[in-house]
Amino acid sequence: MAAITSAVIAIAGIILGWITIELACKPCLESGREAIDRSLNPDYDPDDQDDVVDTSSGLRAPLIPNPPPDNSDPDPSTAIKSV
Repeated sequence: MAAITSAVIAIAGIILGWITIELACKPCLESGREAIDRSLNPDYDPDDQDDVVDTSSGLRAPLIPNPPPDNSDPDPSTAIKSV
């Protein structure tokens, strides 16, 4: 009888641990499962995403919307201070 009790307690602990992980990591797990579903879907085409296409002009959004400013020195003859 003790073996059955131990097995039931172990199974209950595993189930409660699984539920805890599912609840704690729900956003991450959902996005991962959606990515897996998309990659396994033969009809999915990432080029057909509507959120990156401007429907008025047909142009795609840039990968880096605001490129960093160019901090290069316009005069290459200036000396660089080194310590």
